[in-house]
Amino acid sequence: MNPQMPWAPAFQEATWNSSLGDFEAAAERIAGLALRSPLIPFSDEGGRAIRLKAENLQPLGSFKVRCGANALAALSDKQLSGGIATVSAGNFAQGLALAARARGVRLTAHIQDSASPVKLEALRALGVTLVPQTPEAWMRIALSRETGADDGLFIHPVCEPAVIRGNGTIGLELAADWPELDTVVAPIGGGGLAIGIALAFRALGRPVRLVACEAEGAAPLAAAKRAGRPVAIERTPSFIDAVGSTSVLDAMWPLLNDLVDDVVVVSVDEVRAALRLLATRNHLIVEGAGALALAAAMSPKTGGRNVVAVLSGGNIDPATFCQILSEGSR
Repeated sequence: MNPQMPWAPAFQEATWNSSLGDFEAAAERIAGLALRSPLIPFSDEGGRAIRLKAENLQPLGSFKVRCGANALAALSDKQLSGGIATVSAGNFAQGLALAARARGVRLTAHIQDSASPVKLEALRALGVTLVPQTPEAWMRIALSRETGADDGLFIHPVCEPAVIRGNGTIGLELAADWPELDTVVAPIGGGGLAIGIALAFRALGRPVRLVACEAEGAAPLAAAKRAGRPVAIERTPSFIDAVGSTSVLDAMWPLLNDLVDDVVVVSVDEVRAALRLLATRNHLIVEGAGALALAAAMSPKTGGRNVVAVLSGGNIDPATFCQILSEGSR
């Protein structure tokens, strides 16, 4: 275990021990803030159906409202009295901020200095105190859970049992809305989305194949699966933000290694094409990570007969979105 993460074993044990009751309780807690997102048909060709779990339609445009709301609901007013802090690429801080505002809690978010302007603007509108960090400093905070400042109780964007269980509410909805599904495709950032869904299905006693998806040039989980352990990779920046760090978190690796059945890596051009399809065919605006899930679901490498692509969010820079759409008309 990474010596910077002495907290990891306790997190892993609590997460593994998540029960169906934990996920059902999370669903009740977040009902006032998160939507039960629709499951939208995308294609049904050659005996293979793909449907879209439209988390981009959540308040503030991301599934992160689920885990942010559940993480905050698990804490007492006394624990929250000094405010809270997190480290985020943008979406988790937004989800946490919505729940924090409802309870009158101050939030400080340590954000990468390259974060999407759209996400930064939304956070400022929610009254969040923003602290820009270099990618290296940002990762140090994610590993150590120490921000170096007295800015409140730290809530990790991935490595919290309550965060995982909030994400798992997606799994409960999928199982109820499409009993015949056999494959779920989810984008991988820290891994909390995929692990939450996988553990919820396990708690339901429902076998489902979980496929994690990454983009070429930013595929640390695929590299870790090949090596049998987390390894450092060189990340090529693209419009697909909030996924594909330079390495899998050591604290998440045992969970990802055991619960993710396969990793599918697609090209950035395939993600651009998927984004255009979602806009023109389904009238959905998604960010890069959301389009990544559809690109992977459509890939012949993914397999499955009844496949769900989790559209994780819709917070994309308008100029970038318009540019990608215009590329398709050339």
